[in-house]
Amino acid sequence: NAGTNVVYAGGTVKARANLTSDMKLKMSDIYNAARILKTFNAKRIDGSYIAIIHPNVSFDLMTSEDWIDVNKYSNAVSIFEGEIGKLGGVRFIESTEAKVFKKAGSGGVDVYSTLVVGENAYGVTSVEGGGLEHIVKQNGSSGTADPLNQRSTVGWKSSKTAEILVQEYMVRIESGATHEAEIN
Repeated sequence: NAGTNVVYAGGTVKARANLTSDMKLKMSDIYNAARILKTFNAKRIDGSYIAIIHPNVSFDLMTSEDWIDVNKYSNAVSIFEGEIGKLGGVRFIESTEAKVFKKAGSGGVDVYSTLVVGENAYGVTSVEGGGLEHIVKQNGSSGTADPLNQRSTVGWKSSKTAEILVQEYMVRIESGATHEAEIN
């Protein structure tokens, strides 16, 4: 969500703080994001660009007449977990983890981020070697902290990072939504 390509729903405002709940994500915003990715020669992923969308935003977008539900094309391509449909050459993955800028819009409305990405827009590290550690503390290893030798522990920790690789291959569409986020 830190990408530099930002589009505001409806194209009538130039800042997040000016978005209202009436400025919902529309089909034209999706076509515009796809157009931007095309102008930067962003490659498609399995024939489409991919969008990560919040359920409150997908609720508004799925009313479009051009919306194609995932069950209508699922036999032709492999489906991503959470995929709900496609529109304008963009396949949508619904997630409650999609970024919500709480009370950042006009009048304190929530602003939703829909990320539309092409291939190689970002990268994620693989957990190997020093990135993953498995820790076992045997029964009796705690010394005086466990005088009766009743406790042992097992745990793990890992390090991982995601990084934007090509800014031009990612577009963030910020919009309002009919429904506000219920999670604080």
